[in-house]
This record gives sequence, structure tokens and C-alpha cells, in this order.
Amino acid sequence: MGRRIKQPRSAHREAIAAAASALFMKAGIAAVSMDEIAAAAGYSKATLYVYFQNKEEIVGLLVLESMKKLYACICAAMEEERGTWARYLRICRALAQYQTDFPFYFQMALERINIDFTGEHLPEDEETYRIGERINEKLNDFVRSGMERGELRRDLEPRAAVFQLWGMLAGLIQLAASKEPYIQAAMGLTREQFLESGFALLGRALKGEDA
Repeated sequence: MGRRIKQPRSAHREAIAAAASALFMKAGIAAVSMDEIAAAAGYSKATLYVYFQNKEEIVGLLVLESMKKLYACICAAMEEERGTWARYLRICRALAQYQTDFPFYFQMALERINIDFTGEHLPEDEETYRIGERINEKLNDFVRSGMERGELRRDLEPRAAVFQLWGMLAGLIQLAASKEPYIQAAMGLTREQFLESGFALLGRALKGEDA
């Protein structure tokens, strides 16, 4: 225990959160207790409560980490391409890869974002929200740029289009992950082929008439 005392508080919190994340992925958040998290992280329950008051705080930290990873994923995808269609496909593929690499984080980024800070809330909630808004602005810039070039429909409302696109892409990616055996058996498509055709279908709905 002496070695741990020398570590910064953030290191303890990260170690506990990592152990909790592994448990959550196996059993779901609701089914995991603080006792189980303490045991998995190698801490006493009393020590665990020094770093987190409850399970919700651990989840809050994990949501924040998920948004940071997602922001980095989106930024990297947009920086690698310049053309609107190429950037669109890169974003789609990056999100699909993010779901493959971090399925638990992908799901958390979809579901657990607090936007009301008037009352009691977790310390991480506001930063999570800010990062989410930065992601939205990146995607808004992508849509506006495509509209200005005539490569995306000119009647789009960027913020609404981004949210709608995010919902459709997330649903498509989740469907491909959960129904992969059915997709292969019923359609003769791999997960990647199914996603690529879906990305193209959604992309055509965004394209301008002259694109």
C-alpha cells in the first residue's frame, strides 16, 4: 500500500476506473457493486471511497474518457482527408473502428451525457458536455464546408443534420455489431461490406444534386 500512497490521486482514480470499466463491459453497470470494483482494482472498500463517493462518479469519469477518445477519433479522421466525400467516409469508418475498439465507450457516448448543470451534478459532466460540443462543431464545420462547395445539399440545417447523421450512423454501426451473424447468413455480406453500403446510402442523402 506504501507504493500507492506515492502515486498521484489521478493515478488511483484511473486504476479504479479501468477496473470498473472491465467489470461494466462484462456484466453491465447496474449489476456491478462498489465491493466488486474495489476487489478488482486491488483496493479496500474504504480506500475506494477516498477516490470515488459512489459508482456514478466512476461512470462519470468513464464517460468523460469516452468523449475524449471520440473527439480524438473525429479530429484524426477529418485531418486525414480534404474532399467532402473522402472526409465523410473517413469519419464513418473511424466511428466504426471506434465502436470495434471501444464498444463500451461507444455506447456510453451515445447514452450518458448530462446537459443540465443548474443543480447537483458530477464534476466531470461539464467537461464531457464541452467536449461533445467541440465534436459537434467539428462536424458542423464539415457540413457547412460541404454545402459551400456544392458537395452537400444546400437545404441542410447543419446542427440538425449533424445530430441526425450521428443518430443514423450510430444505429447502423451498432446494428452491424449486434447482428453480424445474421447479416452474413441472410445477406452474404461481411460486417465491413454491410457498413460500407450503409455509409454510401446515408451519404447519398446528404449530397447535393450536382455532387
